[in-house]
Amino acid sequence: MPRPAYPRTVSAALATAELLGAAQWQERDREHRKRADALTKAHRERSTRGEKHPVEDFLFTYYSYKPAMLRRWHPGEGVELAGAAGSPRAGWRGYRAGDTPGGVRVDGEGIRAQHGVLFANIGRILRATAQRSGSFGCFGLHEWAMVYRESDHRHAVPLRLGQKGTDAVVETHDLRCTHFDAFRFFTREAVPRNRDPLTRNTQSAHEQPGCLHAGMDLYKWAMKLGPLVPGEVLLDAFELARDIRTLDMRASPYDLAAWGYDPVPIETAEGKAEYVRAQRDFARRGEGIRSRLIEAIGAP
Repeated sequence: MPRPAYPRTVSAALATAELLGAAQWQERDREHRKRADALTKAHRERSTRGEKHPVEDFLFTYYSYKPAMLRRWHPGEGVELAGAAGSPRAGWRGYRAGDTPGGVRVDGEGIRAQHGVLFANIGRILRATAQRSGSFGCFGLHEWAMVYRESDHRHAVPLRLGQKGTDAVVETHDLRCTHFDAFRFFTREAVPRNRDPLTRNTQSAHEQPGCLHAGMDLYKWAMKLGPLVPGEVLLDAFELARDIRTLDMRASPYDLAAWGYDPVPIETAEGKAEYVRAQRDFARRGEGIRSRLIEAIGAP
């Protein structure tokens, strides 16, 4: 599916600030909220009923961003919103008065001054990831390593192959996880099986664009960059994270048939091939989003 075209890049916008008329930006704001509401509708409805979902809740619990945060549209840096001085947006954190009477724009300089250390860390990870070739030989075994030889599992869902069968898959494969935030959930016995020892301090030395979790994290980074990220980019990052999460769990050791998910059996040659095809597509989708986030951060 072709991705929607993004607004012009930050560097171009800063060279000649774009002025959006009130009707223009208000329409983009409405369309953004409509798209965000559609993306979160099922989760919000389950929440009102107190229902849990082993796949989709991840984007709202692990990342801990409320659906309301996705509804907030930002034009990105270098775009002035005509007539916005009288709107609630004028009081939002990260905005300042524009260069035209009644105009409002994102305060990129102020945001970077406040979050310099955080943005530098994010930028280091994103740039290092973008400079590497994708690795496509992990087959999603990080989820299997999280339940290896342990009866206490993160999800209250049965294992598709049972505990012994799951352990056997781990023992007959090479663990090649490159993402620390997946590796840190490995069971004690799975940790030494990973090809490389991973730490938080060496995260930027191992991240690579083929990693599903690195792709999901683009949503996290977009949220942390706040108003610097155009709303279109944020929602694309969320959609990518949603699609990746679905593959992540379909390829996991869990039996999710009761939830309507067919497995991607990575213990078979056919399952491995299916996983890698999807993994490559996600890496391509993530490339454009990662590039926009790097540009939003600015020069290192």
